[in-house]
Amino acid sequence: MKLDLLAIAPHPDDAELTCGGTLIKMAASGYATGVLDLTAGEMGTRGSPETRAKEAAQAAKILGLKWRGNLGLPDSDVQPVRANKLRLAQMIRDLRPRTVILPYWEGRHPDHYHAAELGYEACFLAGLVQLPIEGQAFRPFKILYATAYAQVRPTFVVDITKQYEKRRRAILAYRSQFRPSKRVRKSQVYLPLDELEDRMTLVARRYGQMIGVRHGEGFLTRELMQVENVVDLAVRSV
Repeated sequence: MKLDLLAIAPHPDDAELTCGGTLIKMAASGYATGVLDLTAGEMGTRGSPETRAKEAAQAAKILGLKWRGNLGLPDSDVQPVRANKLRLAQMIRDLRPRTVILPYWEGRHPDHYHAAELGYEACFLAGLVQLPIEGQAFRPFKILYATAYAQVRPTFVVDITKQYEKRRRAILAYRSQFRPSKRVRKSQVYLPLDELEDRMTLVARRYGQMIGVRHGEGFLTRELMQVENVVDLAVRSV
């Protein structure tokens, strides 16, 4: 399989929340898109791994993904150790994505910033001919970092205004997380995810305002972006 765009997410629903609109937009443009969830989210207060797997499959259909998989790492213990790097490097070789989206490298949840390190190193290692894994050496061309959870200025913002409602449907496919029964809500302590959907909507509005549209998703690159046409750049300056 050869993917154009692969989002690597620590838990089911992270890709939907941070880059779901971009995945929808790219799929609608004819690109082969995919999501690799690193864990099953089994440490979450709500929902079982089986429930979340079904929700992830439903969300994948809404996103228009060509492929979705799970690496099976332990939730709350995503570590950039050698064994995990080799497993992820194998997936990179198998899927051969041109562009990879990773979480931002700093964050509240250890799984998120560890996923960023693990993802980057696996992308690099996959290109080493002598690496002891199967398949032809391959390295993605571009690595993007989703900035939705981070208080940083993105390198660029993708306009997802037209994709926003479908992104919202993909997020709400995780009913165990974002639409639990009142009984479940009352039986649990306060959880940040109780406000997460609304918070991510505000983030999308803020990124949209940055580029003069209604909704957007921000991304950061470590390297500079090349521009060929300075006459036809988007976003008005004055």
